[in-house]
Amino acid sequence: MNVETATMAQPMESARAAPIPWGFAELFIISQSALPAILILPGTQAFRLPIRVAAFVLPLAAFAWWNLESTVHVAVSRAQSWVAAFLFLLTVMLFHPSTPTFMGGLAHVGVYFAVVSPLFWAPAFVRTPEQLARILWILLICCGLNAVVGVLQVYDPTRWLPAEFSRISTGGPMGLGPVSYLGPDGRWIVRPPGLFDTPGAVAGPASYAALLGLVFAVSALPAWKRLLSLAFAAAGLAAIYLSQVRISLVITFAMMLAYAVIRARQGRAARATQFAILAGGVLVGGFMLALTLGGQSISDRFLTLFAGDPLTVYRTARGVQLDVTFGDMFVNHPLGAGLGRWGMAAGYFSSYRTGETLWAEIQLTGWMIDGGILMIALYGGALVVTALTEYRVAMMTQFSRLAQCGAVVLAANLGTAGLIFSFTPFVTQVGIQYWFLAGALHGIAQRYGTDGA
Repeated sequence: MNVETATMAQPMESARAAPIPWGFAELFIISQSALPAILILPGTQAFRLPIRVAAFVLPLAAFAWWNLESTVHVAVSRAQSWVAAFLFLLTVMLFHPSTPTFMGGLAHVGVYFAVVSPLFWAPAFVRTPEQLARILWILLICCGLNAVVGVLQVYDPTRWLPAEFSRISTGGPMGLGPVSYLGPDGRWIVRPPGLFDTPGAVAGPASYAALLGLVFAVSALPAWKRLLSLAFAAAGLAAIYLSQVRISLVITFAMMLAYAVIRARQGRAARATQFAILAGGVLVGGFMLALTLGGQSISDRFLTLFAGDPLTVYRTARGVQLDVTFGDMFVNHPLGAGLGRWGMAAGYFSSYRTGETLWAEIQLTGWMIDGGILMIALYGGALVVTALTEYRVAMMTQFSRLAQCGAVVLAANLGTAGLIFSFTPFVTQVGIQYWFLAGALHGIAQRYGTDGA
């Protein structure tokens, strides 16, 4: 460790004696679960737009505050130049001749910027590994409660299912039919939404509950916290099975594997082994609970993951979208097809009204529409650079607390990044969480005199 690094690290060691009080960062994490949860209350669907928009306005407001008031200065992260590049590209795309309306295009850029903005301001709010650990604990509680509600919605739907679902879920001629399956007692089970208003939406937070629950379950914590963490992890796996979102199970397994490998690489082989054994038990235990509540439909659904090789299974699920992205879209719109033509911005501001809608089920397709192959390269580059930086921080084993935070953030964010092949995480709150964790870890690493280089 060089003199500069040592000098900057010493204040961090002494700072551990003075815990940082709760602040905006903690409340922000709670808000990202609390705001969508409002929509499960009766009569709130009429206010769906402002409630959904609020979750994106909040990080924008934090960005504005950081620019106007914050006195905390953190060195620019490696990912920020990539982020600036694709935001500039999106701004240029506002004037693409195929952008249906300027307002719709501007809203689309706003969504992108809101999602990525925590990368810039989170370092000012998260200052120590202990504070980040507290934020991860809060995130576990939020996601764990979400998963528990999801399980209860299958166990007792009359009491726990929301009175109203989003019109997005029920807009088709079959209503909730496509998002339901036959349970063990002959009743139809709606894929649990958890603390959301869209069937199956619990699968996302349930993945984080499973990972973080296991991480805290093998940590040096009081017994009651470890048991609670394990219960949240089990509920997370059960909620994933009950939602029948197969990609969430794959992503969760990948996150667990990544965390175990990173911990072993850190020289924590015993802790990695303990984590892996517990993960195996929770995977099986969650499946047994889900099978009891959901019946044969659960096993039938997830056994399809082994119906062929992984590439074949993927092609039957999302392969068509991948073919469209690098086939028809690449040939006809290599430089993009205009902004505001898919997603939330299209639904509320532009192309759904003008009849110029395009469909994007995976993030790669969305990027191709918004900025062509250059957009894919720039945003993909930002994700790769972020992952490499987080890995380097995780390998800073001379700072044990920092390295452990790096391992958790890297494993969680790798899962989010993997969703680009099956979902559109970087225009949703899932992406906000990704960039918040990335920014928080970068800020802490800078205070240790390193950014993972």
